[in-house]
Amino acid sequence: MTHHPLLTELTLRVRTEAHSRDPATCPCAAATLADRPDATVVRHARTVAKAHAPDTVAADLAPRLTAAAHLPGILLPPLRPTHVDLHGRLVTFWPYGEPVDPEDPDAAPWEPAATLLARLHRTPAPPGLPAMRGPAKAALAVARLLGAARQDHHPALAPVLRAWSALPSWARGESPMRDTTTLCHGDLHLGQLVRHPAPDGPWRLIDVDDLGVGEPAWDLARPAAWYACGLLSPEDWALFLAAYRAGGGPAVPADGDPWPALDVPARALTVQTAARAVAKAIDAGRPLDDVERAVVDACDRMSSVPPELADRFAK
Repeated sequence: MTHHPLLTELTLRVRTEAHSRDPATCPCAAATLADRPDATVVRHARTVAKAHAPDTVAADLAPRLTAAAHLPGILLPPLRPTHVDLHGRLVTFWPYGEPVDPEDPDAAPWEPAATLLARLHRTPAPPGLPAMRGPAKAALAVARLLGAARQDHHPALAPVLRAWSALPSWARGESPMRDTTTLCHGDLHLGQLVRHPAPDGPWRLIDVDDLGVGEPAWDLARPAAWYACGLLSPEDWALFLAAYRAGGGPAVPADGDPWPALDVPARALTVQTAARAVAKAIDAGRPLDDVERAVVDACDRMSSVPPELADRFAK
């Protein structure tokens, strides 16, 4: 990979940060963990530096960092309480945590994830937190799809946009969410969990970019959507839901049918996933793979049934 100025400077900064904390024993093992338009993440030994998305606002990031620092049993706390500026980007520093192994799906920590979410949702939101960014990210995914479709009017465009238009305005980020007080992660998936201290410490949630107040059901929406699309087994979904309920999570009733609460967020996350998949396929000039086709097909089913039956779109 070619080192652009941001990546080069970030690599130097994270080395300096790591050596300032543990210079005598640093093994000087370095790696680029991510280098995307929305985030560049570099690791040096036990220290990680993240350059946040170019549109990240310092006034929003600051209370999110403060929240992570004050909830160390739920969120991975930052190494510094504030960000630094680097090549026009906001940069934060974090301890390294061992991520979920993508090659071992049977070991996916669905129960710990649900327990952490329940604890997060029960925690009073610190003052000054902005709105959780889940709906806004879904809208960005659809906007990206529309931009890609200007080059290639993909056949998947119509079902994805129909499913999107059927969602209420709050789920499309066009109006305030109904819940404006519950503390939410905003972008829960297995990539947002790490063990800290690595490699076998307790699980913690990472990535505060979307942290804020809003609808707690949004944090359950991705596994719910995967289950509805047939991408998550009924057994794993049952474990996740049971652990969330056992932890007193407020997003769903303590017993009975959870889908009236999960329906809209699950549909929104299905549309977001499909929109990203189709946009990537268009950009790469390739057909959809089986998983991508499954979420597009789910969008098609969602937009072809009466709204009162939409929560059963994959049954």
